[in-house]
Amino acid sequence: MQEPPDQKVSSVRIVPAAHEQEPILANLLELYIHDFSEFQPIDLGPDGRFGYKSLPDYWSHPDHHPFLITVEDKLAGLALVKKARALSADDQVGGHSVWDMAEFFVVRGHRRRGVALAAAHQVWHLFPGPWQVRVMQSNRPALNFWQRAVDTFTGHPVNPVSIERDGKTWSVFTFNSSEAGND
Repeated sequence: MQEPPDQKVSSVRIVPAAHEQEPILANLLELYIHDFSEFQPIDLGPDGRFGYKSLPDYWSHPDHHPFLITVEDKLAGLALVKKARALSADDQVGGHSVWDMAEFFVVRGHRRRGVALAAAHQVWHLFPGPWQVRVMQSNRPALNFWQRAVDTFTGHPVNPVSIERDGKTWSVFTFNSSEAGND
């Protein structure tokens, strides 16, 4: 899809989230999980929130990195990046460590304008090396987005591997951001 002429993709920024911004990320994660609940059953807690138990890990583990996505200095989403064990079709969890796009979300008002694509590419440039991006196969819009994002970043088609895990089927894209073409 072409960028609308009035959208300035260059105004998209990935900003490291400070610990005091944890409540902002928690709020954005509520929106993300709400969207995600369309593709898998997720219950609200008794407080009316979905919650994200591992969010504090992003300030206590050196291999976890929380980011806010902004457009023209206004909040537009989040990206949570962490080191993880590579998933593989053979044994479900491979032996080597990769960067993992744990969570990624752009609010609806900024979708289909190149914001998510620009943000994903910026994140991958920040962390050179092997990557994996996991996408639930039932989430067709996300699967289509990540296919395009990875292909345009690497400069060639990347075919995901299908993995069955916890009763769900995932498509896992793997690539090396150090070897990616320029975008």
